[in-house]
Amino acid sequence: MAAHGLSACQWVLLAGCVGASLYAMLAAVAMPFFGSRRRGAAQSARARVRVSPVQCAFAHIGVSVLKPLCGAEPRLYENLRTFCNQRHGRFQLVLGVSSPDDPAIAVVRRLQAAYPQRDIELAIDTRVHGSNLKVSNLINMAERARYDVIVIADSDIAVEADYLDSVAAPLADPGVGVVTCLYVAQGVGGFWPRVGALFINEWFAPSVRVAHAVGSRRFGFGATLALRRATLERIGGFDALKNCLADDYWLAEHARALGLRTVLSRVIVATDVIEPTFGALWQRETRWLRTIRSVNPLGFSALLITCPTPWLLSGAWLTASLAAGPFDAAHLWPACTSAASTMAGFSARLLLHLRAARDERTFWRDLPLVPLRDTLLALQWLASAFGSHVVWRGARVPINASSARGAALNAIDIDAMEAPDGG
Repeated sequence: MAAHGLSACQWVLLAGCVGASLYAMLAAVAMPFFGSRRRGAAQSARARVRVSPVQCAFAHIGVSVLKPLCGAEPRLYENLRTFCNQRHGRFQLVLGVSSPDDPAIAVVRRLQAAYPQRDIELAIDTRVHGSNLKVSNLINMAERARYDVIVIADSDIAVEADYLDSVAAPLADPGVGVVTCLYVAQGVGGFWPRVGALFINEWFAPSVRVAHAVGSRRFGFGATLALRRATLERIGGFDALKNCLADDYWLAEHARALGLRTVLSRVIVATDVIEPTFGALWQRETRWLRTIRSVNPLGFSALLITCPTPWLLSGAWLTASLAAGPFDAAHLWPACTSAASTMAGFSARLLLHLRAARDERTFWRDLPLVPLRDTLLALQWLASAFGSHVVWRGARVPINASSARGAALNAIDIDAMEAPDGG
């Protein structure tokens, strides 16, 4: 028995319970209510009101939207339509595939027929540049981008009609390098997509908001990356990312190395989770976690505390164990601390689920999945602590390629870092 009557294992459980409880409380406070799409549209409208006249003027310059595609996802046409319905005055959509047999081509042809007034270009290019096939696609697509603002958005993203105006506006500030967006997920097609949506809505988004609240700006998300063409050219174009796993993160990191800020937009976009099986979901989520490990090993090691339910259940067991033991000072305050942390943690986890739920029906429907979601995340964290590769779109990509990007930042010309951005 260690000092104060607790064993080393009990101290670990107590510390984990307290840490998980504090994180759950921070996450619950940091998260806004996602609510319905109507509330999301209202939030986007409020974001518009806050922009300055200079930003409003800048928001109407030409924008080239690059969307790399691979396969015909279940809601690909519906998601692409939202980009065609933008209020922005001048923009083009460049939709790229790397194979002439890609099923996404038929979807793009259908979109072009439905929106003949829109500037929609299909780029079919089989050239491969580096190990990251998405970036390879972007390199080919970038040749067709005509405007001075570049927006990169994943294929499974849906947006509101003022999306381009809102994400382009912060780029009026020459000190801003990249604008990125968080996203809310919906499961498409059954049980495991619902579990996957909770991964995004109740773990990924809250963890980003907590990090943002304490001052971190080291992020960049494939849901949206908006930047000036001049910034992209200064970092070496997409070629600088062609062998990089975490291309979205490193695009923003390269811009930060130039002294330019990353802005988290007030706009929240929507994404689909479509993995139909446990195996597919496991592969996707462990890929995300290994990617985090590759770019931020210290941050990855702290992620275990962001899986509250296993820690809180351990705290409940610890409380019962201590309550059944000797009733003395050595056990009393640890028992009270464990009990208070466990109750506060469960309350905060419930509040987080409430704030992330789209409506009352989804709150009650998905409530039984919360323990499963947190426990699965803890197991994925353990699995992601090992392994040197991830699988993306059927291709094996080494995670050490992302780690190498950090050294590549040192090769950026110092004079270029000190020069004003010409965008």
